[in-house]
Amino acid sequence: MAKTRERWGSRSSFVFAAIGAAIGLGNVWRFPYITYQNGGGAFLIPYLIALITAGIPLMILEYAVGQKAQSSPPTALKTIWKKSEWIGWFAVVLVFVLATYYATIMSWCVNYFYQSFTLGWGNTPRAVETFFNQTLLAKSGSPGILGGIQLPVLIGLAVTWLLIYLCLFKGVKTLGKIVYFTVGIPWLILIIMVIRGLTLPGAMEGLNFYLTPDFSVLLQPKVWLAAYGQIFFTLSLAMGTLIVYASYLPRNSDITVNAFITSLANCGTAFLAGFAVFSTLGYLASAMGVTVPEVTTSGLGLAFVTYPTAINLLPVASRLFGALFFLLLITLGIDSAFSQIEPVVGSIADKWGFNKRKVLPLVVLTGFIVGIPYTTKAGFYWVDIIDHFVCTYGLTLIGFLECIVIGYFFKASRIREYINSVSDVRIGPWWDVFIKIVTPIVLGVSLIYELIKLIQKGYGNYPVWTAFSGIGLIILLIVLSFILSRKRGNL
Repeated sequence: MAKTRERWGSRSSFVFAAIGAAIGLGNVWRFPYITYQNGGGAFLIPYLIALITAGIPLMILEYAVGQKAQSSPPTALKTIWKKSEWIGWFAVVLVFVLATYYATIMSWCVNYFYQSFTLGWGNTPRAVETFFNQTLLAKSGSPGILGGIQLPVLIGLAVTWLLIYLCLFKGVKTLGKIVYFTVGIPWLILIIMVIRGLTLPGAMEGLNFYLTPDFSVLLQPKVWLAAYGQIFFTLSLAMGTLIVYASYLPRNSDITVNAFITSLANCGTAFLAGFAVFSTLGYLASAMGVTVPEVTTSGLGLAFVTYPTAINLLPVASRLFGALFFLLLITLGIDSAFSQIEPVVGSIADKWGFNKRKVLPLVVLTGFIVGIPYTTKAGFYWVDIIDHFVCTYGLTLIGFLECIVIGYFFKASRIREYINSVSDVRIGPWWDVFIKIVTPIVLGVSLIYELIKLIQKGYGNYPVWTAFSGIGLIILLIVLSFILSRKRGNL
């Protein structure tokens, strides 16, 4: 007798879990900066177009595949086209690699949350930068020099993986209850941070830099590629997460409305985060007597250097707001972190018929061990390098392949018929056009563009061999995916 598949406790549990998977750390530090860097308010135009033409169609596709097949990515794609199981495994092994370094960033957040109660990162801009680069990470100066393990980062990594295990070990029904808190708390904290930021001197100057439109940038291809890239990666597409989450829904569950709710909630949260971040940066610039661009940095520097510096200067309750900010990052990150592990556990259980509760601790332990090199003095560099190659090349390739398999081998019209049969909002032939033509063209052009740029300039200021390491990792994962797809399973 076939084993009964797990089910979400309610539709809202699934929606909150999917929103939590989509809303991650990048919503706080990546979206606001990309918006500022690519035309401010004008960037919202390509961003919304990318959401409509790529984000929502691909999310609908992944929900449909998981729900129709009632299985995790490898077996789901195999039911769509028997030769595409390896694509599902590629998504699974890639998201596992992603989870190992994502957990390391979570470890940094855990350490900063601990330090926030005493503002232990220092009370001057130089001290804050020194704490991150030298005290916490003790950067070695090169990815080739690993150095020793940083004990606070290792402890934070262990705490992160323990949290992931505790969220997942009782199954999706319990997970469906947890996400009400891990999604609701960040929204509450974010609203508090926005209100606090808007009341600070200089806040309007920061928001002007965030949102002032520069429509001339819309003629630049890189701005459109940035918009599609942000949409694609922020929605947790091509990671296997949405497929496995949808597989825990009954086959007759609505698809299109769920996709619209998830994608719009994610993008709205990212936009709101920009108000919290840039109002505070405006205050920081005002307090230091400099312009906003002089204090505006991208990526990890924004969260771990610039924002703590601004927290130090808050006139009241700086420790409270420091704790709230890093609690925001932890709660945002934990949803994404456990959503990256669920496809791995679910895929192994579906393929070989193992009990998920027995698979989970093995996956968690393996993830912790694989993540240990990121806790060394070269860990920061490898987090940056692996993240670039996993997201820029790996996820883009998976999304492209999903569109080709569904659009041409299974036929987009067939999956659309199924979607319309269970959804309140019907989609028309326009969806076929996006899946077969628009989205794969955008992803294909983006992939080729990044490869050309890599060949010409390498990646960042790293040695050339790191680029070969990154591409080599993607190739290795593809080979591993083929091997896993050839192994016999119970399904």
